[in-house]
Amino acid sequence: MNRYKVLAHRYGLVALTNVFVGLSSIVLIPILTKTIPAVDYGTWVLLNVTIGLVPNLITLGLPFAMVRFLAASKQISDIREVFYSIGGVILFTAGVVAMLIFFVPEPLAYSLYNGNIAVTKTLGIIIFLSALNLHLFNYFRTFQQIKIFSIFTVAQTALTLGLVTFFVLSGFGIVGASIGLLITQALLFIFMGIIIFSNLGFSVPKMAHIREYLAFSLPTIPSNFSGWIVESSDRYLIGIFLGSAFVAYYSPGYSLGNAIALLISPLILLLPATLSAYYDEGGLAEVKIILKYSLKYFLALAVPATVALSLLSRPLLLILSTPEIASQGYLITLFSSTSAVLYGAYGIIIQPMILSKETPIIGKIWVLAAVFNFCLNLVLIPKVGLLGAGITTLLAYFTAFVITLVYSSKSVRFDYDIRFILKCILASLVASIVLFEWHSTTVFNILLSVGFYAIAYVALLLLSKGFTKDELKFFLATLRIE
Repeated sequence: MNRYKVLAHRYGLVALTNVFVGLSSIVLIPILTKTIPAVDYGTWVLLNVTIGLVPNLITLGLPFAMVRFLAASKQISDIREVFYSIGGVILFTAGVVAMLIFFVPEPLAYSLYNGNIAVTKTLGIIIFLSALNLHLFNYFRTFQQIKIFSIFTVAQTALTLGLVTFFVLSGFGIVGASIGLLITQALLFIFMGIIIFSNLGFSVPKMAHIREYLAFSLPTIPSNFSGWIVESSDRYLIGIFLGSAFVAYYSPGYSLGNAIALLISPLILLLPATLSAYYDEGGLAEVKIILKYSLKYFLALAVPATVALSLLSRPLLLILSTPEIASQGYLITLFSSTSAVLYGAYGIIIQPMILSKETPIIGKIWVLAAVFNFCLNLVLIPKVGLLGAGITTLLAYFTAFVITLVYSSKSVRFDYDIRFILKCILASLVASIVLFEWHSTTVFNILLSVGFYAIAYVALLLLSKGFTKDELKFFLATLRIE
């Protein structure tokens, strides 16, 4: 099996894992929206937004530095030194932040979490464990142990779904849901830690090269924080300007559209380590080939998915949530799904800049996008409401994508295949006639209409010669397990 095929199989494994993750998060929507008040569901959304932000900031970008610098390493002593050096820094920073939140919860509780002190204190412990787990997850990512990575990802999702559902249906409400998250993170830390410790053993780190790793990782913090502002700060501003209930109206439609991100997350996970290995070995031609086909196959799936989700948003939200949420938030899906496509394409075209270690430029791009997004949200959310937040998000992602495209082309230029992209868009729009005519209102009808839509889209793409015979043969070959 050649190396491209290995990458394709790994992508497939992670993609299947992410489908499970995505479906599980969608399953939680009706469980929570139909069980707890809208205000508490808004608190749940803000809680998860915070968990998505803070661990990524307090780890100082170091887990990603481990991926970049250790992907080709073979010496166990070097791996042990880097792993525990980075882990020591994260343990300190996460501990400080967690204690601050736990012992002084009032500012966060009353500004964001509807005055719920118990939930805020629990959040402090969750953030501490999440930061450590982010480091442990990246160990498996660095050394391409994708099966183990996928097992723990599925375990995290299954535990979250099961425990949150149990506590909520048992009458513990939003506090019980936060406890479910805490137990999940604790169990992950224990079991991942056991596996890694058995592989590496333990030694007190010398911190010999920590400055070099920080020099690489610290410039990614503005990018991470700015990316969070673009992706998630609208939930905070909606909560501040309109109230927690409106966060509940906005989030399901946004989450539905953002399901497109499930298609790109395997590539964002796998590409840095894979491309770094090729690049460091002088395999620039292989890097260009992988980038070209990563973008092509992502868009082949993402474009039709965006059209389908946008057109089916209202009936899907009626099934998943409440009529009030569906009527208030269905238009958001169009903006969030299109934003996710732009972010997915960005995640591929940014790779040449990562390979050439141009992380400061990446940070500046996202700072610009974040400032633009935040200022526009301040203006549009009070005046236009939820729709203003959706429009602003799309414009911010478009800005980041265009600027990145210009800079990335200067590092490693590869074939973007514009004609294929246009064929995908045209085939999706023509095939969408099926969705317009079907008038789907039940789960069965929606699945049936999506099935016919997919068949029509694939047929149109093949008729327009979107893929060559060699590409189709390669794709079919990757489906065979050897």
